[in-house]
Amino acid sequence: MNFGEIRSVTNHGYLDLARRQRPGINPDSKLPARQPSDSTSRSATLREFQNSAPLAPGALFDVTQTQHASFLKFVLGTGSIGRLKANSAVKHGNSENLIKNDPAHATVPVVIVASAFGPEMIRRDGHAIWAEVAAKAGAAGFEVRRELFSDETQFQSASLYELGQRIRAAGIWPVYSTPATLFDDTGALDENAMEQTLDEAAALDARIVKFQLGGSESTGTATDSATLDRLIAGIRHSKARVVVENGQLKAGGTIDAFSALFDTLENRSHTLSMTFDTGNWQWAQQDPLEAARRLAKYVGYVHCKAVQGEGARRFATAPATNDAHFAALLAYLPADVPRGIEFPFDQDNLAADAARYVKQLAST
Repeated sequence: MNFGEIRSVTNHGYLDLARRQRPGINPDSKLPARQPSDSTSRSATLREFQNSAPLAPGALFDVTQTQHASFLKFVLGTGSIGRLKANSAVKHGNSENLIKNDPAHATVPVVIVASAFGPEMIRRDGHAIWAEVAAKAGAAGFEVRRELFSDETQFQSASLYELGQRIRAAGIWPVYSTPATLFDDTGALDENAMEQTLDEAAALDARIVKFQLGGSESTGTATDSATLDRLIAGIRHSKARVVVENGQLKAGGTIDAFSALFDTLENRSHTLSMTFDTGNWQWAQQDPLEAARRLAKYVGYVHCKAVQGEGARRFATAPATNDAHFAALLAYLPADVPRGIEFPFDQDNLAADAARYVKQLAST
């Protein structure tokens, strides 16, 4: 089974909400100057790509065949990296490695997660430059990662506002991701982290803001009425869609923890939804297909990746077009919610690899 055989989908879209002004934001503030690159060849490639014509979502791209793509691998999200040689090739539009769906049906919005370009590239250049590359690759959105800011000034309101404006100017919308957990390690709601992150997302003018779930490994998260009342009230006025992601640890990474929280919320009016990470379940020793069956109705955003290796040597990689397991996961999940690319691109062909996988995920 390949992705194209699962289904064609229709995009119901997302409302492009107007930016809410935040106190203390100075629109004239600038991001800190980026550090000079010690990789002149990649910088030259980046400049050349930035000066090229943009690609529409789902458009074909003029790339000749490349040799085995070299992927960075990440261990437990720590930034530890190594190299994985994948037997993959990028060809012209009739490539057997590309999805064959009619482009008219390639309507699923695809987000490129900043770390897909390489954490060291984002820390060196800043997010804005790579958001422009994402836009030219045909992405609908770009996920800003708080942990990849190079210094504290970059998550201040003025800098976030400037970054959000540059992402919007590229023709795409921002997603804001924080490593902060919505619940602390005792299972209690972390209201300080919630308020701070929502303020940062508002400054960025993010369409989606993503937390880790957190909570206790043994007891999950608090689900009493008082806690849920504070949670619902805290996120009610967020213009960004608030989502919680399954992490790679048992605390905040089990199916039961998400099921308990969302099942309890089901009879209440609320705006919380879930980021379903297709690969993280394996780190937490959970069955991804069972997770999809039980949690699909709560999903508002999907992080896409395949997983190779075992134990401490497990790492994220790109799903193959004939990956039946990944295709089955997507078949369970909502077809009209954004899909984020959270696997590393080929570091020698970043722009072409980005365009390739945007097309692949948009038309799956």
